Amino acid sequence: MKPLSLPITVFLFTFRSSKIFRMKPYYRLISFLLIFICTSAYSQGDHRMLPNEKSLMPAYLQSRVGSVPPGITSITPPSSPVRTIAEWEELQALVIGWKTYPTMLREIVRAAKTETKVIIVYTSPDNATSLTSYLAAGGVDTVNVVLLNASLNTVWSRDYGPWSAYTNDVDSLVTIDWIYNRPRPQDDLVPVVISNYIGTPLYQTTTAPWNLIHTGGNFMTDGLGTGFSSNLIVDENPSLSIANIDTIMSRFMGINRYIKMPTLPYDAIHHIDMHMKLLNEETILMGEYPQGIADGPQIEANLQFVLSNYMSPFGTPYKVIRIPMPDDNGLYPNTSGDYFTYTNSSFINKTIIVPTYNIPEDSTALRIYREALPGYNVVGITSTLSISALGALHCITKEIGTADPLLIVHQPLSNTIDTIYDYLVDARIQHRSGIASAVIYYRTDTLQPYSSAIMVNVNGNEFSGAIPAQSPGTRVYYYIEATSNSGKIAVRPMPAPTGYWYFDVDAVTGIEETNDLIAKSIFPNPARSITCIPFDLTTNSHVKCSLVDIAGREILRIADKNLKAGDQKFFFDASDYSPGVYMIRLETKKSVHVSSLVIQP
Repeated sequence: MKPLSLPITVFLFTFRSSKIFRMKPYYRLISFLLIFICTSAYSQGDHRMLPNEKSLMPAYLQSRVGSVPPGITSITPPSSPVRTIAEWEELQALVIGWKTYPTMLREIVRAAKTETKVIIVYTSPDNATSLTSYLAAGGVDTVNVVLLNASLNTVWSRDYGPWSAYTNDVDSLVTIDWIYNRPRPQDDLVPVVISNYIGTPLYQTTTAPWNLIHTGGNFMTDGLGTGFSSNLIVDENPSLSIANIDTIMSRFMGINRYIKMPTLPYDAIHHIDMHMKLLNEETILMGEYPQGIADGPQIEANLQFVLSNYMSPFGTPYKVIRIPMPDDNGLYPNTSGDYFTYTNSSFINKTIIVPTYNIPEDSTALRIYREALPGYNVVGITSTLSISALGALHCITKEIGTADPLLIVHQPLSNTIDTIYDYLVDARIQHRSGIASAVIYYRTDTLQPYSSAIMVNVNGNEFSGAIPAQSPGTRVYYYIEATSNSGKIAVRPMPAPTGYWYFDVDAVTGIEETNDLIAKSIFPNPARSITCIPFDLTTNSHVKCSLVDIAGREILRIADKNLKAGDQKFFFDASDYSPGVYMIRLETKKSVHVSSLVIQP
């Protein structure tokens, strides 16, 4: 028996054991109504579609499609292209709905309020004082906390909350809202409350041909136009083709590559945040069950589908980090255990909150996050109460992007054997006022101060600089800082200088160590004319070589042929191509290697 079911069970047992069944019909009706009210109120914690809600859903959808509630800016897409933010971007606020699980919510407020404003949506006009008192009783003050009074059905703000997007990548902040996939009309109006509070336009997908049913726990994005969902998005929109869904997501949210995966057999809500998370543009954190257990086989199949068919936005294979999906006292979801997950975490600027369950695996999960995200404040929050209802921290939080974004996109440098040539650092850097300067800060000892290297604008929003070549056995730590023309300063990774990227010199990478291709430094780099791409083959191999732009599109197939083992070189004329930052992609059956190349006028 799940803990959340106990109060209802006790009530029903008392009812069935009493003399109520022998009462007159009128009183019996009242008693049944009391049970209904009690059950309905208690079900506010449930993440699933309840049986009575299934019957309400058709009428609810009919009421939503074509409706234009007060506060909606438009039921058609934004006129300018938009970019939906990634979770690791700068936030101005975190939204939570104060409905159930107050101890969890209080800990979220405690962790979040030092990083950003916390917006608490609460239901009762008389509740502000008691809510504030409850926070204070746990040692949490209301500095940087905003209380917004609005009606709520449930706590699951991830699913019904608004999405933050920017016109033209970094211009004006707008909010996007779908038709919620639950017949919970109060929840479905929360985006109006939030957009009115922060003063942003709200675009809603309620009217044909733009009517889309969706839920926030089943969507994540890299901030560069790639989205991920389970096939729940297809199943819940039977009137729309996949092409229709893709068009709506592209026009409203700037999702131009929408990756959909089969649903999991034992995840009753089919939300991908229960087993998957993007840590950055190229790294997937994937939940892992013991071999053959519960949803493990389908998770692995979905992951291999992604890895086999899609590259990161940088044109390189996705990196994968595994994290345990622990058991619930020896039980897994296929044997009535709760869906314990560590991927259901939330970025809050320089902090990331991670669900924990008071089990030994918690320490392993927190260590994995700290190793994957150096410098971030990793905070574990006990989530045993909410997980019984199939949700954790990500499910009950919703981020609101800053109104003034300074975007820095960079693919971290990989380990290298090069001890001669400088290490090029390329980045896409944008602000609506333009970029005044960009700097690389680097060091080889975490106890020593950083040195700096200027980045130059090579084309449009693309910047490039170099870290000096280092001796064998060196680990290089670095981050990027940019200043806009308006004076705003931003760093990436966000926790820098405490946080950083790093790479090792004279450390053979896994690909080079086990496969058949060893790449060397391209020269000249930067390039203006004939450019050489040298590499070694350890065996006879078929080699493809491509010039790829920063968005991952192939610009030129330089070579595609069989070669003998040994020293090899490809050549192409860089003067035929526009100035900017590109990548050279070398690929064999066993190896993929990508190097940066700057083409100058």
